[in-house]
Amino acid sequence: MHQTTLTLPPARRGLHDITHLVQEVVRTAKVEMGLCHVFLQHTSASLVIQENADPDVRRDMETWFAGAVQDGDPRFHHVLEGPDDMSAHLRAALTQPSLTLPVAAGKLALGTWQGLYLFEHRTEPHRRRVVITVQ
Repeated sequence: MHQTTLTLPPARRGLHDITHLVQEVVRTAKVEMGLCHVFLQHTSASLVIQENADPDVRRDMETWFAGAVQDGDPRFHHVLEGPDDMSAHLRAALTQPSLTLPVAAGKLALGTWQGLYLFEHRTEPHRRRVVITVQ
């Protein structure tokens, strides 16, 4: 079993590819076959597996979330950190804080067009921590 906590560089709202960072942890763990669990220690960002080829997919996801959960909605009371505060929490609730991925032949067993993304829901850059456990 191997566990590492990574602090990701600050990122603005959007989908940010972290596949290579997680893959490096899997490589370091030297596990040929098993599971990799990735857990985000935050409530206003999330993790998603999404297409890594066409950037329009990521743009369209951002557009959909912006329409579904709007910043500054007057129904929100939790706005201590700005108009994107509660909307970020709701967007995170619609996705997930953790993912479990298979490991095969010493690497993540993602499909051809799949990547692992931090989905930042805040407009200003935030540092995020992920705990990666490989077994």
